Amino acid sequence: MDVQGPAGAVRAMNNRAVVFRADASLEMGTGHLMRCLTLANALQAQGHDCHFICREHPGHLIEYVRQQGHKVYSLACIANAETDETPAHARWLGATQAQDAALCAAILSVIQPRWLVVDHYALDARWEQQLEPHYRRLLVIDDLADRPHLCDVLLDQTLGRDPLDYQPWVPMDCRVLCGAQYALLRPEFAALRPYSLQRRQSAPLHHILVSMGGVDKDNATGQILTALATVELPADCTITVVMGSTAPWLETIRRQAARMPVATLVRSGVGNMAQLMADSDLAIGAAGATSWERCCLGLPAIMVVLATNQQQVAAGLQDAQAVRVVLASQDIPLTLPTLMKELLQSTGQLHQMSQAAAAVTDGTGVARVIGHLE
Repeated sequence: MDVQGPAGAVRAMNNRAVVFRADASLEMGTGHLMRCLTLANALQAQGHDCHFICREHPGHLIEYVRQQGHKVYSLACIANAETDETPAHARWLGATQAQDAALCAAILSVIQPRWLVVDHYALDARWEQQLEPHYRRLLVIDDLADRPHLCDVLLDQTLGRDPLDYQPWVPMDCRVLCGAQYALLRPEFAALRPYSLQRRQSAPLHHILVSMGGVDKDNATGQILTALATVELPADCTITVVMGSTAPWLETIRRQAARMPVATLVRSGVGNMAQLMADSDLAIGAAGATSWERCCLGLPAIMVVLATNQQQVAAGLQDAQAVRVVLASQDIPLTLPTLMKELLQSTGQLHQMSQAAAAVTDGTGVARVIGHLE
């Protein structure tokens, strides 16, 4: 365990300290850590001292979090480590909950934070109870509603999520925040919202943005480019592919992009995703956390479901008529060209999708959530 914390830390409860327990990896992706980082950056701007506890899984983003100005305590990743049988995603932890909690307790006992924030499918009430002496209040970020928690506040930013879904899983006095109005988006998305919505009043389909998450371990991006190559796109159409800096297929996609029939640019580790989205006419993306970024900017999307936990997000946005959906990656070769041809034949559909998407969230969810942490 690599502990890089403040010297001379005070053991009394620190009202300005917030500790986040979240991970990123090639298997779980980057979304959990990135939405925690968005919340941490906003809290830091208000004078809070934010700390992260992250395990060194392959594909972790520990150095990136440190570059954002937060203290990070890293937990070693041990190959073939023992894990619990439950919850369903227990193997994502890289340890048992008891082992993870013991390491976290040593850190929390020094920091004594007012808030502990947990965003991890592999953690539940057992871990939370073991750490209870070391924090004052607990915020759990989730979107599964499949395991017990001992939290004061639970956040699920899924569109259409019913707070009653969590009734069996949280204490009676827990405050449950549900819905896309609480989506944790960086401030640049709300800032660019007026510009993005205005340009969609008459924007034809000239720029396609492809973004399948920070990792895309199964190379859905490659399947999408192969499918797009079969579609007769406008001669002046351009494609921008955005991938994470740790994406395992990055170089393969760069070579594939060079062979595309229309101009195709591959970018990794971008810092201006909001601007790229605002300047795009259509997105093809996963049904993860970036769904809410696209909605804030009114960006029409074809959404590809890559995991079971993305099905509810996709269904909710399809019901809202904000997206078109490819139900699984194996459906990309047939379904994506069909959907593209429909949208090319009727650009009015893009405008309708844009309006529906913009109604889902306005990009100020972080402020709403922080209001419940005061």
